[in-house]
Amino acid sequence: MAQGLTGHLEYLVSTVEDSADREKRLLDEWARYSVSGDSRVPEDVPGELDEDDRWESVLDFVQGSSKDIGAPADLSIIPDLLSKPNVEHLLPSLLSLFSSPKPDDAISEELVEMIGFDNIELSMSLLARRQEAVRELNAYLSGSHSAPPPSQPKQANGRSKGKHKQSGSTQLDQLDPAEARRRMEETLRANAERPLFTGTAHDAPEVLPHVYTSASVVQGNMLSHLGTRYMLPLGTTRRETEDYEEVVIPPARTVPPRASERLIPVSELDPLAKGSFPGYTSLNRIQSIVYPTAYHSNENMLICAPTGAGKTDVAMLTVLRVLDQHRTRESTSGNLAASIERDKFKIVYVAPMKALASEIVRKLGKRLQWLSIRVRELTGDMQLTKKEIAETQIIVTTPEKWDVVTRKPTGEGELASKVKLLIIDEVHLLNDERGAVIETIVARTLRQVESTQSVIRIVGLSATLPNYIDVADFLSVNRHTGLFYFDSSFRPVPLEQHFIGVRGKPNSPQSKKNLDRVTFEKVSELVREGHQVMVFVHARKETVKAAEALKEAAQVDGILDDFSCAEHPQFEFFRRDIGQSRNKEMRQLFDHGFGIHHAGMLRTDRNMMERMFEARAIKVLCCTATLAWGVNLPAHAVIIKGTQVYDSSKGSFADLSVLDVLQVFGRAGRPGLEASGVGFICTSEDKLTHYLDAVTSQVPIESKFVAGMIDALNAEIALGTVANVHDAVQWLGYTYLFVRMRKNPFQYGLAWDEVRDDPYLGAKRNQLITAAALQLAEARMIAFDRQTGSLVCTDLGRIAAKYYIRHKSIEIFNEKFRPKMSEADVLAMLSMSTEFDQIQVRENEVKELEAMMENAPCAVKGGTDTSQGKVNILLQAYISQQRPEDFALVSDQAYAAQNGGRIVRALLEIAISRKWANVSAVLMGMSKAIEKRLWPFDNPLKQFELKADVLYNLERWADDYAVSELAEMSAEELGKLLHLNERHGSAVREAAKQFPTVKITYALRPLGADVLKIAVKVERAFNWSSKVHGSAEPFWIWVEDHDGTNILQLSHLIFRPTTESLDVDFVISIPSQTRPPSVTIRFVSDRWQGAEEEVEASLEELVMPSSSESHTPRLDIPFLPLSVIQNPPLQDVFARRLHGFNAIQSQVFWSVTKTRLHTLLCAPTACGKSVLGQIAIWETLRNSPNNAWALVIAPRRSIALEATSDLRLASRATDATVDFVTADRVFDKVNRKTVRVVTAADLFHAIARQRDIKDLLSRLRLVVCESLELLDAVYELGVSLLLHATQTHPVRFLGLSNSLNDPADLAAWLDVDPLALHSFRPSDRDQALSVSTQTFTIPHSAALFKAMAKPAHSAIQGARGEPAIVFVPSRSQCASVALDLITQCALEMETAKGYLPDDVSIEYLEQYLSRLQNEAFLKDFITRGVGFFHDGIAKPDRLLMLELFAEGLIRVLIVPREACWTLPVRATTVVVMGTQYVHVAPGTDERQVRDYALEEIVRMQGKAVRHLGAAGHFHLFCQAEGKDTITRFLNDGLPLESKLLEAEAETLRAWYRERRKDGAIADKQAAVDVLSFTFLARRLVSNPAYYDARSTAVNELLSRIVDQLDG
Repeated sequence: MAQGLTGHLEYLVSTVEDSADREKRLLDEWARYSVSGDSRVPEDVPGELDEDDRWESVLDFVQGSSKDIGAPADLSIIPDLLSKPNVEHLLPSLLSLFSSPKPDDAISEELVEMIGFDNIELSMSLLARRQEAVRELNAYLSGSHSAPPPSQPKQANGRSKGKHKQSGSTQLDQLDPAEARRRMEETLRANAERPLFTGTAHDAPEVLPHVYTSASVVQGNMLSHLGTRYMLPLGTTRRETEDYEEVVIPPARTVPPRASERLIPVSELDPLAKGSFPGYTSLNRIQSIVYPTAYHSNENMLICAPTGAGKTDVAMLTVLRVLDQHRTRESTSGNLAASIERDKFKIVYVAPMKALASEIVRKLGKRLQWLSIRVRELTGDMQLTKKEIAETQIIVTTPEKWDVVTRKPTGEGELASKVKLLIIDEVHLLNDERGAVIETIVARTLRQVESTQSVIRIVGLSATLPNYIDVADFLSVNRHTGLFYFDSSFRPVPLEQHFIGVRGKPNSPQSKKNLDRVTFEKVSELVREGHQVMVFVHARKETVKAAEALKEAAQVDGILDDFSCAEHPQFEFFRRDIGQSRNKEMRQLFDHGFGIHHAGMLRTDRNMMERMFEARAIKVLCCTATLAWGVNLPAHAVIIKGTQVYDSSKGSFADLSVLDVLQVFGRAGRPGLEASGVGFICTSEDKLTHYLDAVTSQVPIESKFVAGMIDALNAEIALGTVANVHDAVQWLGYTYLFVRMRKNPFQYGLAWDEVRDDPYLGAKRNQLITAAALQLAEARMIAFDRQTGSLVCTDLGRIAAKYYIRHKSIEIFNEKFRPKMSEADVLAMLSMSTEFDQIQVRENEVKELEAMMENAPCAVKGGTDTSQGKVNILLQAYISQQRPEDFALVSDQAYAAQNGGRIVRALLEIAISRKWANVSAVLMGMSKAIEKRLWPFDNPLKQFELKADVLYNLERWADDYAVSELAEMSAEELGKLLHLNERHGSAVREAAKQFPTVKITYALRPLGADVLKIAVKVERAFNWSSKVHGSAEPFWIWVEDHDGTNILQLSHLIFRPTTESLDVDFVISIPSQTRPPSVTIRFVSDRWQGAEEEVEASLEELVMPSSSESHTPRLDIPFLPLSVIQNPPLQDVFARRLHGFNAIQSQVFWSVTKTRLHTLLCAPTACGKSVLGQIAIWETLRNSPNNAWALVIAPRRSIALEATSDLRLASRATDATVDFVTADRVFDKVNRKTVRVVTAADLFHAIARQRDIKDLLSRLRLVVCESLELLDAVYELGVSLLLHATQTHPVRFLGLSNSLNDPADLAAWLDVDPLALHSFRPSDRDQALSVSTQTFTIPHSAALFKAMAKPAHSAIQGARGEPAIVFVPSRSQCASVALDLITQCALEMETAKGYLPDDVSIEYLEQYLSRLQNEAFLKDFITRGVGFFHDGIAKPDRLLMLELFAEGLIRVLIVPREACWTLPVRATTVVVMGTQYVHVAPGTDERQVRDYALEEIVRMQGKAVRHLGAAGHFHLFCQAEGKDTITRFLNDGLPLESKLLEAEAETLRAWYRERRKDGAIADKQAAVDVLSFTFLARRLVSNPAYYDARSTAVNELLSRIVDQLDG
């Protein structure tokens, strides 16, 4: 029995974790003395225990007897107080309270507030022993004695394990009934706060320093096993009536200030902060608490505080921190604004609503104006130009807009790279449907921080949240430094909240009647008490209806006079003011003390209402929620009447958002004027619990990310931040979903054991990502390789991400989209988009929709019966500028137009990506129709601001005239045509002349048997007006096939004010078997409806060159050894570079080196052509007299220098001189065997000037023409003149070129014997070279290179440890690309060494670094294994980096495009990052994006060809439009045409005039004779169309050219 009682008591007073030792001794004694019927007393216990002191049962102990309870305890008061957390600093306050003359009743409430409701028994005990408490507190505080310490250390939960023993007392003193009762109740209460059963022992809850709450119910105090509910605050009451149920939540108790707290006076702040808080004397309590973290650190922060507590000022402190960090510290004579470096940072403030965004812009803009900081709004369909972005430091936006912006790699998207601070307001919206967007942007920002190694501070502002720790973890906030939680007691005015659930079926007449009744009951009660009330309704019309209903109810009850403000001193003055308003309802209601306010009213009327309410001249103001967001107009009481609000994005009535409720409640109570406020929310009975839970933060906020995850994943893949499943799993780890899945797995379909076995949920995340990737792959938005896990975005996925299109809509488009569609088909497909799913057809709208449908120009599929039909009708009505009557239809129409414009634009890009011409043109028209609200068949001049009567007459009298025809007429003629006067005619003429029109001319230039280049010139044919056209006019130009089905090639161009014309080349395939009769060149403006031109280019008479049969097959023959050179000294020289000859060299060796035939060798880049050329030179000179010489011609100086250095290696072995000569030394006298190397330009100038060179030419034995694929006008004319001059001398010509697609005419020009023409295709290369092409659709910009960084890094890492060369468009991009690559390397390898080999230490590199001239710039790159090569770097540094590259210490060499000709090294991997560069015309600032020359790309490819060792890898990153052309010529060989007649090549004309002047060319025939030696003469016959020639008779054609030269 004794043991049973002991066990039972132990069970009652203990918890699992401390049952082993807690109160063990006490229970033992109790068991021995208190068991019924046992009178034995142990020997070791004194016998002072009286019979009266024994308990009959445990029940007696728990209930206590009257004598026990009344008995004074001998224990000291001080230890009891000190055992409570956070009480010690309150002791002085307690002493003054107990010493005050107030009676116990008066001080009891204050005492409980001070030490907390949790310690209410201690409060009662202290009051019972008030005098004793005063005495002991005095003694303790004066230091006369210290409190006896507790006998055992205090536990984390605040309970102590035992009590101290007073001197002389025995163990049985602890059995004092009052003391035992107190201990037992304390234990039971502590246990009640724990979960009923956890199954595991837990550590004590984490104590966070910045959590300020008056309630004990804080994080971790759950009531359900699922962790989904928290308790309602203490003091909550419920009241039931026949009409409604009411829950009243009292204001929260104020949290007493901590010892370390003080309000920070603004005078103490530094000048920057002080100037930004004008009119403030000090920061409020919340701002003072967060000030050190917000302003003096870069910690991520989460501030949870009630509405109206000053969170915006906390955001202001973090903004000021960024400004302070971007200041020049040099003295600027006290001018702070001038010291801020505005271009170095951007701050983004994400607000949940457009209305709030506007308010924030106004607030921040006003406060930071003195620092010249620009604040701009970026919401909805707004765009910011590059100039505006550059001028703006703070951008206020919405979550959706920021998501869209950061998805874009260019323009606005480049903003993201400069962001230093991201403020997210109302973070508790994570719980809302839009929460997925917040998760997306935070995850993207956190990954950006990690990938770019940049610092972006994230600051979250939120209403009070139950699970704030989870949100802090999600925002990467340090719980101990950046997390601040302030409960509702921190409201500026304490708020009493009333939640009213109106009985009756929702939306039934009874329910509405009850709602009106309860609203009136509460309003009349408040007005009777002398308070002002704001009644919030959810439609503009409802404001008047609600006010009228209240007035009528007051009239019925006979209390209308209570509402009147006639006694107000300024009543008559206000009445006179309101009499001037045209708003009849407003005037009538004012007389009875009512007001109305909504966004549809005139600004003056709204201002008047606000002024009157503020002056208390109106008692009841009926308004919409826009008042709560936009204007700070507080009232004692606010009432939300009904919670059903029309949501156009859902197409139906939805629940009022919790955000709106909190904002409205934030208007209750007038700070500084009243001590409290009251908030009422009247909703239907079924929604009562929802609002109660949400507003009082009872329900932990969960993630809504799963619903939006598929589209979010697609956006990340499109952006390039996720390239495989591993990346995606990592990305998911940054979301709030991940945080909550670990905390509350049941909610997300996980069992606890899954979390236990896999704490980081790798398997679950992998499962979620794989499922999402499969859906995206099914919709053709990505290519998903399940084996490797790679995720590659397709055009469809990229467009969906850019335009925010859901994957479900893409699936519909995949099914419905066709190459040919009419406007009606397009509208029908558009209306099926899932973005419109929520738009429903309501019975009361059908009539109006039918009326609209009758006027719709396009047939409506589905009519008014379906939601698709409704969207279609609304869109057509919107374009036709028809406005619906019904307010819900107005909202639906705005939603349909806003989304329709975006989706049409996406469909247009999809059509263009699929090269569908017909539907692209239709969609272009529809896109502009929605944007301009103008049908394609409407008069285009409607887009100008012309008067209504002019437009009417224009449509009536001039509808058949084209705009170009109107532009050619005089003002007088136009006036007559329009039946108006000359002034009107002048306005129309000016508009017609400003309407964007162009003149298109073209030239057909065949590049091969089935390849045609169309050179298009687009000339501006309109007057530029900056007011009308702005700074740019974008347009599309494309070539489509003859039946208008397919786009063959397209380009997006921009006219600027200074642009007169633009040139664009299209390269298309022309099938030789079935040549189309024509192609169409189409011009379409991107912005102007009707601004289109088309030109048909006939191909019927086009003469295409015949296909070349001149290619040489590569033979499978044994490789020749070096011994075939048969010149031992020369053989030794080549042995240092070669082991033997390759397949091509072996095949042509004899022909090139051992014969005297003119020879042409066309072979793939880097296959050893120059080596054969050198052997031919030495072989020729060996068999020639002593004064013979050879000439090497190179098109570029760099190629000439390279040839010179190669030849000099062998000059000693051959006893010959090698000279690199200029024009004045080419034909100097030769005394010994000599090789002269000259550039083509120098040769031309030399041969054009010098006459008496016959003797020297007679000793010229060999001319080697290097790199003939680079044949330009100077090179061609120079060689042609040399051919002409040497026609009677035994000079051999040897031409070397990269593979050409048709070498026959080049061979004919050099008079090559058919047996000596060796033309190999690029595929005949016998060195292993893999070529991969990756296309990008991002325009040429910094963002393009950011997107290319990851694939470039992957390409470099693909050849493990091998060297790589990366080509970029210009020098300016070298450093930024290097940084991007190093960042990618750091992310993947998790090391700061970059590409530096593992076995190389920084110390080892020091010996090299000390030799650098520009160490400051280059050191950081070289120590990470990256180097540069271009002329902008000092020569010693350049050579040192080449040395390091050759030794493998630098692994990645970054080279600009123009340096590809001078780069002397090769690498295993070559990456070409982009094939476009920006060309600035000399003497202008006109920038034009140009394509790399094909020869440059081939040269770059050659750098990946290695003769020894590993196979080469060539990675080409290019624009999607250019891919076909580039790959075709890389595979088939380069096209080669004469440049002599090109407009910019004045070489031929200048030379001809000089020769005619000096008599070298006597007459026309002599000129024709010279020209017959040119390459041009051959090509005129083979490809006449390229040179606009009709005939193929060469002499006739050359005669015409001479006539033009004479002209």
